[in-house]
Amino acid sequence: MADADDVRRLALALPHVAEIDSDGFDFRVAGKGFVWSYPERTPGRPRVIRTDIAVLYVGDEAEKQALLLGEPDLFFTTPAYDGLPLVMLWLARVDADRLAELVTDAWRMRAPDEGTGRFSPGSGRESAGPA
Repeated sequence: MADADDVRRLALALPHVAEIDSDGFDFRVAGKGFVWSYPERTPGRPRVIRTDIAVLYVGDEAEKQALLLGEPDLFFTTPAYDGLPLVMLWLARVDADRLAELVTDAWRMRAPDEGTGRFSPGSGRESAGPA
């Protein structure tokens, strides 16, 4: 079971990440968002920032559909996100290892190639390469 503090810890451990001032969490690399709090919109009501739900950049529609169909208990989307490479993740339903994988993958897809290098998730540093 994860929460917003877990997202913050994982995102800030990645190189070149900036946290944007927000009512929830909002992380960028090279000026591009890769994980942020879900801004829930209900017609006729003000937007509500949901820190129990993370929006993740997933790269493309194929990956989005694979996550939505493969793990429907973790991921969902809304019509507002149709055509966008983004999914929403219920944080309370994901374990720490899976969350680390998802946040790191989102960061890798948004970071400049030279920024990802041989970064080793969980270590906070670049690895020496394959063992």
